[in-house]
Amino acid sequence: MDRLEKVRQVVDQILRQQPDLEERRCGFVHLYGVAQTCALLALKRGFDPQICAVMGMLHDIATYRSGDPTNHAARSAVEAAALLKETGQFSQEEIEQICQAISTHSAKDQIDGALAELLKDADVLQHDLYNPALYKHPDLQRGQRFQKLMAELAIGLQDE
Repeated sequence: MDRLEKVRQVVDQILRQQPDLEERRCGFVHLYGVAQTCALLALKRGFDPQICAVMGMLHDIATYRSGDPTNHAARSAVEAAALLKETGQFSQEEIEQICQAISTHSAKDQIDGALAELLKDADVLQHDLYNPALYKHPDLQRGQRFQKLMAELAIGLQDE
């Protein structure tokens, strides 16, 4: 079994233990969606799609384990580091790269390293594409980041 599948197995186990069924469903949809979007953007931007998919699978893991979104980026980075180390499938450098990106992914208004930006973009894209009818929802972070991403992907948006 490859290392992405090992991470998915651990994530699936964590999500299955979430007692809130709606939170569990959201976890599966969001973590898998961000992971796939990370892999797509990695291919476009010249990064390792497997490392980026792992980053996406783990970016909110603390929230879905506990149901508590407080300081989730930092907490998820700590949890991801422990999980990745435990698998024995990742180098220390890979763990540091993944966890650095996870730790900063909530700061959508800041520019961080290339992997962090990829994760932020994937997170925004998954949220916005989950239900395109909700584009105007004030809680979504469509804004400038989403517009730049659509331009990068050469996707034109219809007037709303």
